[in-house]
Amino acid sequence: MAGTRHGGGPPAAAIAIDLANRQRKVPVDGHRLKAVAQAALAAEGVTAAELSVTVVDDRRIAAVHGEWLDDPTPTDVITFDLGMPGDPTLRGDILLSAETAAREARRLTSGRQGWTPHLELAYYLVHGILHLTGFDDRADDDRRRMRGRERTVMKAAGLPPPPRRAARRRL
Repeated sequence: MAGTRHGGGPPAAAIAIDLANRQRKVPVDGHRLKAVAQAALAAEGVTAAELSVTVVDDRRIAAVHGEWLDDPTPTDVITFDLGMPGDPTLRGDILLSAETAAREARRLTSGRQGWTPHLELAYYLVHGILHLTGFDDRADDDRRRMRGRERTVMKAAGLPPPPRRAARRRL
């Protein structure tokens, strides 16, 4: 188990990422998304993590959004921090909406090539990981700081920055 001592030595550092695609409307490359998660964790200096990433449709993310955040509408990403105080292992569940990613990618490109649903999902995943590492986007200054870090982490993962002009509030 990550973060436990073996033979009296230092804690073991491990990254475990469980990725599940629970929707059928948008093709998802799980290997590429896992690589994005690994790159984002590395960019944040995380050496021990247990993440569950689930790609869902709008119906499912709206149900979770309604149950946990009292807003029964679809959203892009929902992050649950499962870490305990003092635990060196980053733990969390991240839900990504593939339908929202496809819709947002179409809106952002308006027929131009370049931004795809996969890139939008990767952006949501980076956003969720940043929430787990302590970033917030509720206040304007925090949101600007988080948007800057999102661009840096996307670049570290070998991906282009999202084609956004204004900072949007995300969960």
